[in-house]
Amino acid sequence: MTKDNGTNSAALVLFSGGQDSTVCLAWALDRYERVETIGFDYGQRHDVELECRVKVRSATIEAFPEWNARLGDDHMVEIPALSKISETALTRDVEIEMQENGLPNTFVPGRNLLFFTYASALGHRRGMKTLVGGMCETDYSGYPDCRHETLQSLAHAIRLGTDVEFVIETPLMRLSKAQTWELAHDLGGSALVDLIVEHTHSCYKGARETRHDWGYGCGACPACELREKGFREWSGATAETAGA
Repeated sequence: MTKDNGTNSAALVLFSGGQDSTVCLAWALDRYERVETIGFDYGQRHDVELECRVKVRSATIEAFPEWNARLGDDHMVEIPALSKISETALTRDVEIEMQENGLPNTFVPGRNLLFFTYASALGHRRGMKTLVGGMCETDYSGYPDCRHETLQSLAHAIRLGTDVEFVIETPLMRLSKAQTWELAHDLGGSALVDLIVEHTHSCYKGARETRHDWGYGCGACPACELREKGFREWSGATAETAGA
């Protein structure tokens, strides 16, 4: 993928403090001259991620000083109404389960649509036309607002609604979770992989009591299962290549 050398070499990354958004942050820092982050407090059950995102930014600067000059401001947006109007396992203390519509009850309707809309408003003010998100439709829970078609349709609507040529970049869209681990290693070697394992958070239940070789989490929720499965596939393939 070609690095951005255009006149607007700036990107705003939707940054939750999880594995995917951290890989996207590294991806953006490797490509753009100026990178800022935006996070959202929407009353999520796993609000420990809000603490982790601060630690991840600090750890990134420490581990990769060459990115320090590129990493700019962090912005936090509060959307408490989202948890009040949604009945999901991410905004209520209920068991995670599949619903009759085939989606897990961790799906928060409208979440990514709101996130990018808010990000575009901030990007408009900050002069940042590229919005980066860690959505994926390869190894994922089936959320319709993670699909490529959804997000590119949204980007079109944002361009029409702002009269600004916004672009939504989703570098993980076609990658499996194993390939996401591989991309992290390609971008930052073992240092970035170790940072993701130690500091990021993906577990829907907010569990950080147990550290696995793939990171912290309950080990049973859909987010943990996807993360572990990808790590096992990537590390296994890496070991085979090293032994060949």
